[in-house]
Amino acid sequence: MRYRQLGNTDIKVSVLGLGTMTWGHQNSESDAHQQIDLALAEGVNLIDTAEMYPTPTKAETWRTTERYIGTWLAASGRRADVVLASKVVGPARDANSQRHIRDGLSRHDRRNIVEALDGSLKRLQTDYLDLYQLHWPDRTTNIFGQREYPYQDDTGSVAIEETLSVLADQVKAGKVRHIGVSNETPWGVAEFLKQSERLGLPRIVSIQNPYSLLNRLYEGGLSEFSHREGVGLLAYSPLAFGALTGKYLNGARPEGSRLSAVYRTFNRYDSPSAQEAIAGYVEIARQHGLTPAQLALAYLIDKPFVTSALTGQTTLAQLRDNLSALNVELSEDIKAQVQAVHQRVPNPAP
Repeated sequence: MRYRQLGNTDIKVSVLGLGTMTWGHQNSESDAHQQIDLALAEGVNLIDTAEMYPTPTKAETWRTTERYIGTWLAASGRRADVVLASKVVGPARDANSQRHIRDGLSRHDRRNIVEALDGSLKRLQTDYLDLYQLHWPDRTTNIFGQREYPYQDDTGSVAIEETLSVLADQVKAGKVRHIGVSNETPWGVAEFLKQSERLGLPRIVSIQNPYSLLNRLYEGGLSEFSHREGVGLLAYSPLAFGALTGKYLNGARPEGSRLSAVYRTFNRYDSPSAQEAIAGYVEIARQHGLTPAQLALAYLIDKPFVTSALTGQTTLAQLRDNLSALNVELSEDIKAQVQAVHQRVPNPAP
């Protein structure tokens, strides 16, 4: 396993981290514990979760993922071996999507952050989180695949300096070691850094955003913050919901897969351009004796601004395949082939 510094902290995290958002829908508690055991045995130390997991969030299952992790921590006694990260939800994106979470009124203010954090700590059966992240911005902006900026004034948004002040109190209280953002834009990252410096509050140390061969938008603006400001990328959906394995090509929906069992209407990866790009990357992998997952993950963790790629998997076989990407060193020829596909079909699935 390789490790990289988490932002400007003294924490080193594995370049492949364990994503958990299927635990509670597609994975049982036993499955979750087995995944953690295998991942740690192979040197993974970063586990990422969120209060709303598993996704899509439902009243009957939200908070389940954190509970599964908590029972593993309690039974194993290995809290010190894990870099544990969780997230507080942002405001609901539509009227009915998360009424089960604090009546659908969750914002990044004091009441919500404190209540969310205390709940996460209780479920995770720990006194502190190594990293606490804002799951998405409090304000309206273009996230979750929305290409166009909405240009909308938010009269009810919580100011970033207020949010930082609340998070600073959690750090001071010892509940959180470091803070980060997720699904954030260049403007948002700049504003968090500016307000931290202006007010003498803790800096964000990480950005958890989507990054994969199908979505390299991070490279266009945010990567410079990673380079010049030391705010590392925790890349989520590095396999694009498994689409980059090629298993959904030509309309296939394998039994038990995420796009057949959970996200039946999630069609970001079904567009002709996305399918063309996926087929191109799958062919490159096969030409060079790699699995598609090995190619996709090895390409990402080769990037210096990627602190860790968070892989999600529902089986131990998938986890082993993902971890095997650590043994792959891509040649310049392979990288050139990948870039050729990207230039032909750039960012088809943001």
